[in-house]
Amino acid sequence: MSRLAPLDGLRARFAERWQRLPGNARGALFMLLAGVLFSGMSATVKTLGARYDIFEVAFFRCLFGLVTVTPFMLREGVSSLRTKRPVMHLARGVLAAGSMFCGFYALTHLTLADATAIGFTKPMFLIVLAYFWLGESVRWRRWSATAIGFCGVLVMVRPGLDQTDIALALGVFGTFLISIVVVLVKKLSASERQTTMLFYFGLTTTAAMAVPAMMFWRTPTLPDLGLLCLLGFLGATAQSLTFRAYRAGEATVVVPFDYGRLIFAGIFGYVLFAEVPDRWSVAGAVIIVGATVYIAWREAQLGRAPTPNQALHHPVQPIDGGERRQPADPNPARARPAGGG
Repeated sequence: MSRLAPLDGLRARFAERWQRLPGNARGALFMLLAGVLFSGMSATVKTLGARYDIFEVAFFRCLFGLVTVTPFMLREGVSSLRTKRPVMHLARGVLAAGSMFCGFYALTHLTLADATAIGFTKPMFLIVLAYFWLGESVRWRRWSATAIGFCGVLVMVRPGLDQTDIALALGVFGTFLISIVVVLVKKLSASERQTTMLFYFGLTTTAAMAVPAMMFWRTPTLPDLGLLCLLGFLGATAQSLTFRAYRAGEATVVVPFDYGRLIFAGIFGYVLFAEVPDRWSVAGAVIIVGATVYIAWREAQLGRAPTPNQALHHPVQPIDGGERRQPADPNPARARPAGGG
């Protein structure tokens, strides 16, 4: 009898009980675990950002992302390198690299809870982009929620030009850039394979970060190199869990659990960095979350399942079992041609 037989039996019983859970329950648990890993990744960025330039940290994040997706590209062969939209791939990579720099800078100079809250403004930017760029219908309810959400950002930022305010402004700008990337992904997914999109994303972001990283290069110590590897692993795994959450449960049920990241980020920040957000940051975060929850609810009322936080902050999207999956519609702001708003 194999020594691993008891372990195999335990694994089988766990898998059986797991499958008995309702899909929404599994989706919620996947999303909560993803939130823990995303918060751990943010804490890792903050730790490394205190010792290395942000460009170097972002370069390694992109590099390990490229390393992760390359085996899938090689398995599919040369055909996965063919693309009909090289310029759009390049634009996506450059914008995402800029967003990553802004996000990492915000993580390094803000509390983890503040930086996480800023990331939840993405659905608001997507509504604006959907209206002006994609020509989609957005009516007064979601415009009002968007305006209220941005008021929450103003509450957090407040007037001033110190380092913290600059970090908040960069965090917001990075979220705006990633919202443009989401729209580009929507356009690319109409004609490009997922493996192609992932590979060129990793290639362009790594190249975009390589030159500035070399300018501020500091050779990582062995422990820090391990942290850089962990950074890539946490981002890729958390993104994979997010996709599993949306596949397992209804988006309208799963989405609210993503806001658990604010709690996890606050815990990581307090335990690792002794961070205590002030009352303005808490008030701004509550306003932002309230606005985005309303936007998600409104999308459900319109009959479209929202996926506002399938963020592309973490570019590596593992492909399970070699199956090539088409990306879900990443645009939470997409409205019906006619109807509510």
